[in-house]
Amino acid sequence: MVCTACRLSETRTNVVFGVGDPDARLMLVGEAPGKNEDLQGEPFVGAAGQLLDELLAGIGVARSEAYIANVIKCRPPGNRDPRPDEIESCKGYLREQIRMIHPAVVVTLGNFATKLLLGTETGITRLRGRRFDWWLGATLIPTFHPAAALRGRPEVREQMREDFDLARAVLDEPQPDEDFEVPVQPPLEFHG
Repeated sequence: MVCTACRLSETRTNVVFGVGDPDARLMLVGEAPGKNEDLQGEPFVGAAGQLLDELLAGIGVARSEAYIANVIKCRPPGNRDPRPDEIESCKGYLREQIRMIHPAVVVTLGNFATKLLLGTETGITRLRGRRFDWWLGATLIPTFHPAAALRGRPEVREQMREDFDLARAVLDEPQPDEDFEVPVQPPLEFHG
């Protein structure tokens, strides 16, 4: 993938588009690639990725069975927060990934993914632990970004486990008829 839609194209090593099963029932959406991800071209390969793998294993899902992507596809310099114009430049890619994967459950990892996909300004601390009926019939479950659990707050890791257990429970629910199409549009902030 070659993209020059924003200034991040000037400083990246690799575009970090996404990885995983194209038919995954579970999709995870993070914020942006970090240094290791930029070097390897794959999301969540550092310490946060190890925790993510642990959380997935805890609900009986191998990393290869899920699909993992980020809101933006290029590393912001110094791992700074993504800027609004960068999110705007990338959100069409993410929207198309979600449409193509068509997961049953989308777990948003942190504030940036949660706010974009729910079209809200409410923070992750108030939204996590809940499920939202979302676009294309998917259920969206917000949780913390794995990096937050690695910053020495043990309660965050436990809350993330609870959120992943909720994702497992939703995955275990009976599936609707495959021929039934839910014509729900994504939030306006994401739809643009």
